[in-house]
Order: sequence, then C-alpha cells, then structure tokens
Amino acid sequence: MGYFNKVIFFILNLSCCIALAQQDISYPQKPIKIIVSYTAGGTTDILSREVGNQLSIRWKVPVIVENHPGAAGNLGTEIVGGAAPDGYTLLVSSNGPISINPSLFPSLTVNPQKALQPVAILGDVPNILVVPSSIGVKNWKEFLAYTKAHRNNINYGSTGIGTTAHLISFLFAQKLNLDATHIPYKGAEATRDLVGGQLQYMFATAPSVVPLIKGGQLTAIAVSSKKRMSALPELPTLNELGIDIATGAWFGMFAPVAINPAIVKKLNENIMSILDEPTVKKRLLALGSDPTEMNVQEFTKFIRNDYALWAPIVKASGAKPE
Repeated sequence: MGYFNKVIFFILNLSCCIALAQQDISYPQKPIKIIVSYTAGGTTDILSREVGNQLSIRWKVPVIVENHPGAAGNLGTEIVGGAAPDGYTLLVSSNGPISINPSLFPSLTVNPQKALQPVAILGDVPNILVVPSSIGVKNWKEFLAYTKAHRNNINYGSTGIGTTAHLISFLFAQKLNLDATHIPYKGAEATRDLVGGQLQYMFATAPSVVPLIKGGQLTAIAVSSKKRMSALPELPTLNELGIDIATGAWFGMFAPVAINPAIVKKLNENIMSILDEPTVKKRLLALGSDPTEMNVQEFTKFIRNDYALWAPIVKASGAKPE
C-alpha cells in the first residue's frame, strides 16, 4: 500500500471511530447512580432527586441518589472522578466544589477542572440573606440596626469554608464593615441552627430556605442575584440596597472525563427537556431555582468562566480549608 493510500485509509478509519463514538449506544441499560456532594435536604439534593426521578420515569431504569458529603464537596468529586466513564456513575455538585475548591485547596486528590466532564446545568440559584424570625428583624433597615446594636455578637453560617455562601458572606461583611464570626457547617445543618437562633444571618440557596420563609421560621431580607426572584418578587436585590454583590450559586451534573460524548449529549438533551416541562419548571421556580438552558459546549465554557471569577475572591478572603 502506497503512502497516499495509507493516509486515506487512516483518515477513513479515524472518521469511522469518531462516528461510532458519537452514536447512541443504547444507554442506559442498567441502574444509574447519582452522587451528591452534600447532605440530604439541601439544594443540591433537591435538584438531584427531581431530575433523577424524571430520568427514571423516562428511561425506565432506577436512578439512585446517594449523598456523600465531606471534605467541602471534594469527596463526591473523588468518587465520580475515579469511577468508570460509562455514564452509570454521575455527580451533581455546585460551584463550591467545582469552581472554588481548585483555588481553595493547594492540592486535590481529584481536580474537578481536569477529571470531570460537564454534562448539564440543573439550576441557577440566588442566595437569599435570611435571619431567624425569632430576632424580630423584618427588613433591610431593621437588619442594619440589629447589626449595629449587636456588633460584637453576630454569627453567620455557611455550608462550609470556601462555599459560595461563605464567600458571599465575606464580601457582604467587608462591604458593611461588619465584624461577624463565620461558623462553617458540612451542609444543610446550618439552616437548622439558623432557625434555632444560634446564627444571626446566613446567605442560603433559595430552594433550601424558601419553604422556611413561607412557613414563617425565617425572614428574607435581600437576594444576591442580579434581578429579583420570581418566587419572592417583593424581595430587593443587594444591588438595589447599595451593596455591590450580584452572584449566586449554580448546580450541575458531571461525569468522569473519558465518557463517550454520545452519552453526555443524550443526558444533556434529556435533562434540558425535563427542566423545560411545565410541571417541573413550576416546582423549581416556586423554590427559587431558575432553570437555565445550556448545551454541553455552553456549560463547559460556563464552568471555565466561573472558575476564573472565584479564584481572586478566594485569595482575597484568605480562606483556608479545614
């Protein structure tokens, strides 16, 4: 075989391999496991179970959600980053473990920016500034008065060091010149202590606290997003109150990096379709999670940009992993 023919043969074989890799390979054929980086009851868990249940209905295979909190979300990353890249072990995580931890931890066993393939964004969620209703603070003016009156005795919570809840709170306290003590938790337990009055305020993701706000246990003061929430339209943004903060949290699905692109594409398209269903959209909007449509390429670019956004904030905060 001449040199020219060998080149043509190689190109044809390569094209054939690429075409096969992009084909739908009858996925899924067995139960799918979704690893969640946080405890049950938080936003990551709520979104995982909603999407997992809908995928199970569509594909007629069990979709099992397992909570693996620990190491600031790194445990979930390690489990999925080291799993077989066959689409049967997936991760649902947030911008804390994915975009922030690579800057927070000097050495990671598994770096999510390198070991994970972005699959689909599940929700773009604002953080709400909430206080326990027991302290009697009902609005921004009363919140400012309370912080001045209790300047040396204010604790705020977060779902862990280096999470968006922590870093937004850091920026917030800095802009208000507020001497508040940060108390990190491993997950949704922070909300429990906030309701109990052990914490005086917290920036919490909307789905985890909207039911408590509507139930009267917590009082919402402001929202960290660029625009007001449809679930709580009366709530002002921090920008409206003169605080230059406009960011929140997002939640997404990931797979081991070597996964077949055809499986990633099928997962993305089905999840986007699920999030666009009127009944699902209504439930998530009521919780404060705004469904966001992105294909795989758009979500991958979004992840890169988000990492670049948080890296300097982590450095400025001086946050150190526990």
